[in-house]
Amino acid sequence: MKIRTLGRHFREGGKNILRNGWMTLASVGAVTTTLILVGLFLMLMLNLNQIAENVERDVEIKVLIDLTAEEQQINELEQQLRNIPEVSIVQFSSKEDELNQLIESMGEDGQAFELFEQDNPLNDAFIVKTEDPIDTFQVAEQIQTFDYVSEVAYAEDVIRKLFTFNEYARYVGLGFIIALILTAVFLVSNTIKITIMARSKEIGIMKLVGATNSFIRWPFFIEGLLMGILGSILPIGLVMGGYYYLYQNLTDRIQFPFVELLPYHPFAYQLSLILLAIGAFIGVWGSVMSIRKFLKV
Repeated sequence: MKIRTLGRHFREGGKNILRNGWMTLASVGAVTTTLILVGLFLMLMLNLNQIAENVERDVEIKVLIDLTAEEQQINELEQQLRNIPEVSIVQFSSKEDELNQLIESMGEDGQAFELFEQDNPLNDAFIVKTEDPIDTFQVAEQIQTFDYVSEVAYAEDVIRKLFTFNEYARYVGLGFIIALILTAVFLVSNTIKITIMARSKEIGIMKLVGATNSFIRWPFFIEGLLMGILGSILPIGLVMGGYYYLYQNLTDRIQFPFVELLPYHPFAYQLSLILLAIGAFIGVWGSVMSIRKFLKV
């Protein structure tokens, strides 16, 4: 396509936006409202997803070693654990370490367990983590079959509920975003329809003098694209400004190690590009839907 022709399409698309002032404003407003909601929801969902991944990464399997196992047998068990393909980390924890952790976790009440330091009844253990947390169940079942394993502990019910909740939350979030985008596409599509109907006679004359379908369609594509881009400006500003404020004021106040916000850079810029792309998609797709259905050329 020649630059002159492309320039003509952009001029016509801009004129269409001005000709349909109130409808254009309504469509841009719909895109803006949609993208604000999408931006806020994406910001929340992606950060919750980050927190969920942090929690999942902390999922570990504690393999209690049989009290009768000797050093050589413990070494053999460790080698078996390291040979499991899905395992990423194997860490030995002596029964003294286990007792110290128990005392620390109990706070002041833990002092009562100091009496067991001379005759420690706890097991030595291996702490095992998988490369992919979802493999925890499979690996735990495999470890239970190994010799010199007294018990395999990994809070199975809690982990299953956590993974199930994370999966459903992702699906619900994705469905909500798609519903918002489809609503905005519908509104933009209606605006383009009105433009097409108002210019039906002009379009007919253009066809009679030999204008191609693509020549007629391009201004409407440009119109939708411009509406989508205009509708994304305010949401991008709100997302970048709002997330900067939250990141600066909440990061140092969060007390839980697994709860952390995604870094402002590059997250805010990436989210802004996503909103710009969604806005452009909404506008162009709204135009495509209108032209396919109503532009009889």
